[in-house]
Amino acid sequence: LGNGPRLVVTPLTDRIYVTATQALWLKMGCAPAGPAGTGKTESTKDLSSALGKCCYVFNCSPEYDYQSLGNIFKGLASSGSWGCFDEFNRLVPEVLSVCTVQFKAVCDGNKQFDPDDPKTWLVKVEGDQVKLDPTCGAFITMNPGYLGRSALPEGLKALFR
Repeated sequence: LGNGPRLVVTPLTDRIYVTATQALWLKMGCAPAGPAGTGKTESTKDLSSALGKCCYVFNCSPEYDYQSLGNIFKGLASSGSWGCFDEFNRLVPEVLSVCTVQFKAVCDGNKQFDPDDPKTWLVKVEGDQVKLDPTCGAFITMNPGYLGRSALPEGLKALFR
């Protein structure tokens, strides 16, 4: 309750806030990029706190598989929570490829969502239909230039601002 701790607002955090809110308005994901330790994840968490949204942070590793990500996307889509996928480009290219299809399903569901039409309240991810909360969001942070990082597929890049 009351005023919680806040980040110091710098030009970088301000830019992330603007980009993130634009991405959410456009029913897309947000992909802040930059060197390690510059506050990408913390800015995302601070914005979610300021807007009263629950934000889960997932530290991505090459051990993640497409089923795990599918379950995460189903949970985020049905709960209206935000997911911050830290060091997203550590995922292997095969998983990134399937992730494109999974996240596109959530984005398409958000774009077609109509509060007056119950048929639009469902989204299909990995063969399961879940009731969509259109306030969900996905954020990916990347530290480019490190060993063991994958390039994002073009289709996945198009889903993030």
